[in-house]
Amino acid sequence: MPRRRDEMVPDAEFRSYYGQPVIKQPIWHEPHMPTYLYLGGMSGAASAMAAAARLTGRDRLELAARMAAFAGGTAGAAFLVAELGRPMRFLNMMRVFKPSSPMSVGSWTLAAQGGLTSVAVGSAVTGVLPAVGDAATLASGLSGVAMATYTAVLLADTAVPAWHEALRELPFLFAGSALASAGAAVMLTTPRAQAGPARAAAAAGAMAEVVAGGLMERRLGLVGEPYRQGRAGRLMRASRVLTLGGGLLATVAGRSRALTALSGLAITAGALCTRFGVLEAGRVSAKDPRYTVVPQRERVDAGRPASVPGR
Repeated sequence: MPRRRDEMVPDAEFRSYYGQPVIKQPIWHEPHMPTYLYLGGMSGAASAMAAAARLTGRDRLELAARMAAFAGGTAGAAFLVAELGRPMRFLNMMRVFKPSSPMSVGSWTLAAQGGLTSVAVGSAVTGVLPAVGDAATLASGLSGVAMATYTAVLLADTAVPAWHEALRELPFLFAGSALASAGAAVMLTTPRAQAGPARAAAAAGAMAEVVAGGLMERRLGLVGEPYRQGRAGRLMRASRVLTLGGGLLATVAGRSRALTALSGLAITAGALCTRFGVLEAGRVSAKDPRYTVVPQRERVDAGRPASVPGR
C-alpha cells in the first residue's frame, strides 16, 4: 500500500546557514540598558508632571517631580555611558543631528533633558534665579514627553521581530510605564496630603501599561510568543501582576503610609520587569529564524510590502 505524501515528507524546519540567526541579536547588556530605559522614561514623565504642577501652583509636588526627573535622568545617563563603555562614545553621537535617526534624536533629547532638569533642580535647591528654574521646568516638560517614549521608537526601528512588529503598541506601553514610574517616585517623596495627583498618575499609567501590553501580545500572534514564553514571559507576567496591583493600591492608598509605599514599590518593580522582559523577548525573537521568516512569507502571500525599519 503506497504511503501518503504527508507520511513520506517530514515537516520542514526553520534553519539558517551554519545554524546562525537570520539577523544579529541585540548586544545590549543587563542591567545597564533596561535600567536606562526605565530611568529615562521615569525622568521624562516626572518632568511633565513637574511642568503640570508648576502651572497649577502645586509647589511641593513640583519640587518632588523636579528631583525625580533630575535623579532619573542623571542615573540613567550613567547607565547609558556604562553600556557604551566610554563617555566619548556618547559625545560622538552629538556631532550631528539627524532627524530620521531615533538614536540621534534620542541623544539630543537626553542631553536637553539632563541640562534642563539640572537647571530646574539647581534653582530649586539654591533659590538662585527662580524664574530661570521655572522656565527650565516648563521646557523640560516638553523634552520629557519625548524622553518618555523615544526609546520605544528606538527599539521598533530595528529589525528585531518582537520589537519592530510591536511598533504600534510599544510607545504606549513605554509611555504608560513611564507615567506609572514617575507617579510612584513622586508619591513616595511627597507628603501624602499633597500626593493625590501623583497617585492618580501612577494608577492611570499602570492601567495604560497593562492594557497596551495585553493588546501588543494579542496582535503580534506568532511574533508575540517570546513575550509569553521563557524568561521574557515570566518577566512580563510579573510586570502585569506588580503593575496592576500597584495601580489598584494607588487608588485606595489615600493617606496610608504603608499602602503608598507598597504601591510605589510594586509599580517600580513592575516597570523594571517590563524593560527587562522586552529586552529578553527581542533577543529570543532575533535568535529564532521563525520569527523573521514566517512574517515575511505571510506578507508575501498576502501581497503586502515588506516592513523596513527606518522608513
